Parts: sequence; structure tokens; C-alpha cells
Amino acid sequence: MALILGIESTCDETAASVVRDGREVLSNVIATQYDLHAKYRGVVPEIASRAHIENLLPVLREALSQASVSLSDLDAIAVAHRPGLVGSLLVGVTAAKTLAWATGKPLVGVDHVHAHLYSVILGRIAQGPLPIEFPAVGLVCSGGHTALYAVRSWTDINLIGSTLDDAVGEAYDKVAAILGLGYPGGPVLDALATRGDASRVRFPRSMLGRESLDFSFSGLKTAVLYHVRGVAGKPQRPAPTEQEITDVAAAFQEACIDVLLKKISRAVSVVGSRSVIVGGGVSANNGLRRALSTFTVPVFFPDRAFCTDNAAMTAGLAHVLLAGGRTSALDLDAITHSQFLDA
Repeated sequence: MALILGIESTCDETAASVVRDGREVLSNVIATQYDLHAKYRGVVPEIASRAHIENLLPVLREALSQASVSLSDLDAIAVAHRPGLVGSLLVGVTAAKTLAWATGKPLVGVDHVHAHLYSVILGRIAQGPLPIEFPAVGLVCSGGHTALYAVRSWTDINLIGSTLDDAVGEAYDKVAAILGLGYPGGPVLDALATRGDASRVRFPRSMLGRESLDFSFSGLKTAVLYHVRGVAGKPQRPAPTEQEITDVAAAFQEACIDVLLKKISRAVSVVGSRSVIVGGGVSANNGLRRALSTFTVPVFFPDRAFCTDNAAMTAGLAHVLLAGGRTSALDLDAITHSQFLDA
């Protein structure tokens, strides 16, 4: 039995969690920064890192308290040390290294994006192990990432496709800003899409070639902008009505989901996949879940509590790494880019 404290500070969530045996979540504490970044319609790195400094100790104390454990009870300290905003990462990594040094516990550095895939495992004690068959295709879709992986085990994960520009969650936020819907944009657009008629607007689907596994959402975002506000040098369009906004939301979401499904299908063929694993903030999207409910192979999503950035997924994946003897030295770096687990 292993009890691991996880720390997450890769972007704008300060989180800590205690997880037993890689699955049983004893605490999952998250301090969000939505209000700090809302007026900027996106994350401001300097503001995010300062907020992490303020939030981290209270979040750590609360996670240990909710789990009814002390630092001496832990078997390891885990931290998401890549990828992310460097200032934000440094706060969590420094805290984790300090705790590991002070307690003499092993330190485990975890790739944040790979942990999003592992999040499907969390909190499923009563149901027993998920029937995930490897090899699997993994899709991580969020505000910062849209990437496809060949997953042969939880420690054998290889990147096979990624976004060339905007991540899909970023596109949701930008389209929400165009429509005046606030930040973050994903949940509100998902809700509006159920009331709109996607057939009234047709937005482009960027497939980047017949065999490409990469993504591009910047053209779709620009198409929405031109549709709503018109093209420079031409008469401006009147502000959209409420019904037009819902129709745009539905058409935009349909275009995003069409691209995601097509790329997943291609990846399944390339990998010879027996399962699909979806993680990241956009994995909470109801439209995407409905679209994949009848997919050709079983599709696994996280519980919604573990879709957005959290520390439980960090502690969970760290259990697998710790069991394999894959610990980190106290000179562990904060790294802005992702990396294969087996590199």
C-alpha cells in the first residue's frame, strides 16, 4: 500500500491531493484562479505564479487534513514538473523538493499531460479496475493541449499528433470571448450548443491532409470571428441575436468534435488500438462524450472531478512510477515542454 501526496501548479490551478494505491482519492483540493484571469480572457503567467505562492501552503494543509494523514504517513511526494508555465511550475516543484528533503521521502516527477490520461483510473474503487485494453489511443484535450498518444502502458506513452496552433480548449475560450460569453468558455459553449441549430452555420474542419494526426483550430476560430463581426473593410454586421449565438455555439462545437473524432479514428487505425482514453478539461464536454458513446472501440473518460487540472492524477501516476523504481533526484527541473515517459 502506498500513500502519495501530489502537487499541481502547472498553469492556474493550485492543487494538492493524497491518493492511496494510485486509485483511491483521499483528498483533492484545488484553488482556482478564474476570477484573477477573467478580465484578461486568458491566463496571465505572472499573476498565476504569484497566486500559487499565496495558495500553496493552505492547499497542502487542507489536503493532508481532509485525508487525515500527516507528512510522516506518506510514502512519496509527487509533483507535476512538466509541461507548463515556468513560473507556475517552479512554485510546485520547489515545494515538492523541499518536502521530500525535509521528510526523507522519495520525490517523483510526473508529466502533467500523461497524468491527464491516467486520470480515468481515479476514484473507481467500487467498480473495480477499468477494462482498458492496451495498446490504446490517448487524447489529451484542454486549454493548453490537444495531443494524441499511443499508450502501450502507463509508462510507455508516445506522442503521435499535436496541435500546430491553438489547443481546442483555447479555441473555446477565444470563441466565447468573440461572443461575449466570459471566461472560461468551454462550459458555457457546451451548454449553449444544446439549444442551437448547427445546420444554420457551416464552419471549416481543418484536417491537415489525409493521414495527418495533427490538429489546427486557429482557422476555425477566425471563421467564427468573421461570421460574427464581418470582414475588415466591409460593412460591420449587427450584434448577433441570442438565437444566432446559440447556433454559432452549436456549429462551432460540432466542427471541433468532428475534427477530434476523425483524428481519433485515424489514430486507432495507426496504433491498432483496442481502447481510447480521453483526458483534460475538454473531456468534460457533454457533446464530445455523447459523440464518442458509440465509437468503434471502448472509450474511457475521467470522472468530471478529475477532468480539469488536479493533483490527484499526479499522485495516481506517481504510484505507477514509484512501483517501477522511477523516482527523481532533488535537482528535478521545472520544464515547460512535455516529454515521453520512457525518454
